[in-house]
Amino acid sequence: MQQLYATWRMDYISAPKPEGEGCIFCAFPAERRDEERFILHRGEACYVIMNLYPYNPGHMMVLPFRHTSDYQSLTEQEVREMHRFTAHAVKVLGKLMHPDGFNLGMNLGKPAGAGVAGHLHRHIVPRWTGDCNFMPVLSETRVVSEAIEDTYRRLRTVWNEEMMV
Repeated sequence: MQQLYATWRMDYISAPKPEGEGCIFCAFPAERRDEERFILHRGEACYVIMNLYPYNPGHMMVLPFRHTSDYQSLTEQEVREMHRFTAHAVKVLGKLMHPDGFNLGMNLGKPAGAGVAGHLHRHIVPRWTGDCNFMPVLSETRVVSEAIEDTYRRLRTVWNEEMMV
């Protein structure tokens, strides 16, 4: 039997979960350490960040800067920018990583599966035929084939080259 170690998952499992004022999705852009925090792009109302614990390489999220969990409270500008950045993410991921498909979605509220329920965010997950195997089912381990630092550098270059007007 072979063993696969995904030691980085323990960082996520044991990390303190944000509550109230300690929202990571508010804190990260405020720090202005975009490369360290894997922020790919900043708009006026929203930003794009790589998921630190991705389901697949290239997994990113689009979020409003404003702290809200209420989808109905999004402003027209936030809705437009979230949609525009999502479309651009699909374009960039398609060009760079050639996935067979995408999962786009939001988990609104803890019961719906939101890991950070207080700050809504849209996931963009590239998918490849056969990328889901027995590992998550049998051993609760996901295999991610590329380091997030490498994916970030590649995506940031293409994102900026391809950025829509």
